[in-house]
This record gives sequence, structure tokens and C-alpha cells, in this order.
Amino acid sequence: MLTSVLVHSPATLSNLGCGFDVLGLALSAPYDTIRLTRSSTPGIRIQHLDPYGLPTDPQQNVAGVALQALLKEVPEAIGFDVEISKGIKPGSGVGSSAASAAGAVVAANALLGNRFSKMQLVDFAMEGEALASGARHADNIAPVIFGGFTVVRALQPTIDIVALPAPELWIAVVHPQIELKTSDSRKVLPKEVPLGLAVRQWANVAGLVSGFLTADYDLIGRSLDDYIVEPARLPLIPGLAEAKTRALAAGAIGGGISGSGPSIFMLNRDEATAQAVGAALGGVFAELGIEFNVYVGPVGAQGAYVVSAE
Repeated sequence: MLTSVLVHSPATLSNLGCGFDVLGLALSAPYDTIRLTRSSTPGIRIQHLDPYGLPTDPQQNVAGVALQALLKEVPEAIGFDVEISKGIKPGSGVGSSAASAAGAVVAANALLGNRFSKMQLVDFAMEGEALASGARHADNIAPVIFGGFTVVRALQPTIDIVALPAPELWIAVVHPQIELKTSDSRKVLPKEVPLGLAVRQWANVAGLVSGFLTADYDLIGRSLDDYIVEPARLPLIPGLAEAKTRALAAGAIGGGISGSGPSIFMLNRDEATAQAVGAALGGVFAELGIEFNVYVGPVGAQGAYVVSAE
């Protein structure tokens, strides 16, 4: 029986423009590193090996509450010692809380002989998202658990995640170093949407899924537009409009706000274009005097995975 595992749990894109709280995509980097060790002493003990000052109280930590949800379904009297090194900065808009919560339950499941299904792991990990944002949502959790491109078809009455193959895509993400909490970003969303606007949004969701399944890059580009959420969040992210304009001029297929922001993602056909797009995105924030990080890489096909086990 395994006693300790090391897991890499990736950053993710959620929404993908038009698919608010529904569509998600795993990245290959950055990622959190989680070491989980099984213990005969009940309870969860957490250490953070990163500079972000996150709580180590299991009830106030996204990985802790996810693991508590999992342990409620385990009849054995066991506990976990957890070491987390976050490669994904909290509040970045690329699924930082999801990476820790989902990565922790993937690690725990490996130590328990993979007794839980992926749908169950999504359920446990959403407790972490509820703690972080006040809402149980799975658009970041799902691609961490399943890898690749995911559709959250339903959370009630049962969780229904559809994992789909993603075409060959390279992703450029810029993370401007401004703080934007998910809970604050959700407050600006409209409470009602005109029917005509909703129809246009639904059409883009259908088009985007079709584009991914058929590797139709032009269709993907036409379908990424978000008519509802991004316009409401536009004032929260300086440089967003200019960044998208320059990225498209550099050859990007299209993109938008990653999750609740402030990160901005752009999809690309190949690595060379993605590197050029990343440079274009970074140039906007350099001119604005805002510190930033740029990540460029392919789709993360496997999501969170065990790197080593003992």
C-alpha cells in the first residue's frame, strides 16, 4: 500500500470566453506541487512551502476542505499530512484554488487505491471552490481531474462532466500582477440577460465545442466571443482590449479573460505563434507599468497526475 505520493496539479482556463461556469481547459504549466502522506493519526495537517501566506487550518484551506469531504466517505481511521508548493499564484484567474483542491483529492485517491470515481473527486474538490469563491463550480476543477477540454453539463441533481479531446493548440497566458478576487469579479455580473443576447451566447458555446471536436480553428476563433460576462468585467482589467487586439494581430485564433481574471488567454495554432502572442500580451502591460508573468504551452492532456509514489 502506498504511503506517500507527489502530484503535479495544473493551472486551467475556465469559461473560454462564451462558456461561463461550463467550459474548461487544462494547461501544461504552471502547476502546483502537492505531497500527500497517509497517516494513522486522523485529521489533516497542512504545510505551505510557498510565499503566499495561505491558511494552514484545514477548514480554511481549499485543499483541506476538499480532503475533509473525501475523508467523510472513508471508513478507515486515517489522516493526511499535506505539503503544498503553489506554482500558481492565488487570484491569478487560472484556477489556483482548483489546482490545490483537485490535486489534493487526486493524491488522496491514489493513496486509497483509486476507490473513488472522477465524478466523485470533482464533488469533493468543489468544496474548495466553495470556500474560495462562495460557489460550488466545476469549470476549473473538471479539467484538473479529467485533463484536456471539459464541459460541465450539470452539477444537479448529479454531477455530469463531459471530457472531450482537444485539438493541437498552444496557449499564451498573461497574468498582470493585479489582485482580483473571484468573489469580487462575480459581483459585477448581470443578474438578468436579454433573450437575444443569450441566444447569441448559446450559439457560440455550440460553435466552440464543435470547433474543438473538428479542429476547425476558424470556427473556434469565431465562437470565442463572450457577450455577457467579459463586457461586465472589462473595467476590472486594465489593458484587456488592447491586449486582445495585439494578440490577434500577432496571429492568435482568439481568447479573452481567463476565469474571473485578471489573466488573459489566447489560443494559437502552433508554438511559434503562441510565443509571439505571449510577447505581444506582455508588451501591453510593460507599457502600462504593470508587472506580469507570461506562460506559453500546449493543452495539458492529463490534468493532475502522480509524479512519484512510495
